[in-house]
Amino acid sequence: MKKCIGYIGALIFIIVFTGNTVNAQIINGAYSTNNISEKRPMPLPSVREADVFWSKTIWRVVDLREKMNQTLYYPTEETGGRKNLISLLLDGIQNGQITPYDARLDDDFKVPMTFEQVQESFGAEETTEETIDFDTGERKQVTIQGEIRPSNIKQYMIKEEWYFDKQASALNVRIIGICPIREFTREGDETGQMQRQKVFWVYYPEARNLLATNVALNPYNEAQSMSFDELFIKRFFNSYVVKESNVYNNRDISAYLSGKEAMLESKKIEEEIFNFEQDLWEY
Repeated sequence: MKKCIGYIGALIFIIVFTGNTVNAQIINGAYSTNNISEKRPMPLPSVREADVFWSKTIWRVVDLREKMNQTLYYPTEETGGRKNLISLLLDGIQNGQITPYDARLDDDFKVPMTFEQVQESFGAEETTEETIDFDTGERKQVTIQGEIRPSNIKQYMIKEEWYFDKQASALNVRIIGICPIREFTREGDETGQMQRQKVFWVYYPEARNLLATNVALNPYNEAQSMSFDELFIKRFFNSYVVKESNVYNNRDISAYLSGKEAMLESKKIEEEIFNFEQDLWEY
């Protein structure tokens, strides 16, 4: 009888131990992390038109070749479920989660684009070429689908509005849109001159749900990695001003200055915004 009870106990132990092994949670690291896909965009403070007595629209460029901005450029291929910003935007456009807008006309999000038009903007439209069938020797037309090269995106333009909220007594900023900028050389151009092209605009508030559910790796501390939405809202990127709203048809700085003078003008615009808030206070 005692032997029978012992066999039964051993059998129960084996079953429980095996079941726990099968159902054990695998943690790929030293600790369990929250599921990024369940995150929501950071809540922003509400603002009323009556509380805003000063505002200015700014356009700035984020260059991905700068070290601080490389987390937006890498990984160039999906790694461990992580994507770079342009791949994320393209996926969102393809599955209908976000809408691209034509960047050739303006930056007011007026003319939506299809994914096929986005492909054309990347120079990845379908082309027809004539080839020879080596079996029959006959000539035939073959349709070739162009390839989108995300690595051609080396810059982003950001449209944002700075405003002073008198109710909160604070100078705030809201990102309005993001536009990838493609750098390429034209086919057949023997000079090899680099061309720059705005591919499409994305309305940032619409893209926040997508950006909030994908992680941007912190190269200095993986424990402090954040979503792409947090990266933009918390201003973890480096950029320079290329245009401010003005009476001259909102012209770019490059339309009237170049070189060192353009860089100083960019710094001057940022200083004016900073000084505006400081000058409101008395000490």
